[in-house]
Amino acid sequence: MPVCSIFLLSLKTSISAFLAAIRATSPRLDPLVTAKVIRWIITPTTLSKKPLLSPPSPWHVLLILPGALTTLPEHLQGLIKNQWSVQAGIPSKLISTFTSTNHNLLHPSLTEIPPLTGSIVNSKTATSAQGLELTDELRDWISIGEGPKGAVSMLNLLAFNPGMKDRYLAYGKAFAESIGSKRGGVAKIVGKVLPKSGDDGWDEVTLAHYPSLEHFADMLAGGDYQAVNKRFRVGSLRDTCILCTSEIDVEVLGGFKANL
Repeated sequence: MPVCSIFLLSLKTSISAFLAAIRATSPRLDPLVTAKVIRWIITPTTLSKKPLLSPPSPWHVLLILPGALTTLPEHLQGLIKNQWSVQAGIPSKLISTFTSTNHNLLHPSLTEIPPLTGSIVNSKTATSAQGLELTDELRDWISIGEGPKGAVSMLNLLAFNPGMKDRYLAYGKAFAESIGSKRGGVAKIVGKVLPKSGDDGWDEVTLAHYPSLEHFADMLAGGDYQAVNKRFRVGSLRDTCILCTSEIDVEVLGGFKANL
């Protein structure tokens, strides 16, 4: 199973300058994913809590690179304030088609974007998003337009309760077949964290695509989603976190007018 390395980076320079340095790297670095970090949706409660939530400065970039890397090339280190990384084995069938699949997800035709179900209208909100439920704060943040205007990629770290992996797989099956896919949700990367990778106890890492933040919120507000979420997902996890990112491919082409 091919290994990929997931890096969260806090930069000393602009994102555009850092990306230029990556392009100038020899031998060439070809990230599978390069994304701007937007915000936490769910924060970890125990695992990696201090390094993920209390870095010396905010996270700027998510990089996913092929290969088992614990650090980036030396000439890039001078541009980085802080980093956190984890390595994961990802099925070869996902890696072999990822570039084309991801391009199609990030650049869909209008007819390929599913309509919102309307579940967010008059929906009940939760006091916390930690159970992957819609809160007033998250709904308001999306509605005032401070986030990306195009597709978003949600980085998930997962640690399972003993003997509960099968329950999470039932959640994943429902996500792929109905509750996620009908809102355009796609788990485009799913990987098993390598033993002692980060030494924090995470089991899996995933990267989930949504056509927009509105589609993500529409899912969280859906009664169909929450029935499955509460039945299978919540109790299966001993810890998890979700980080919202916007892939640079989308931003450069105008999906999100970010200051790179």
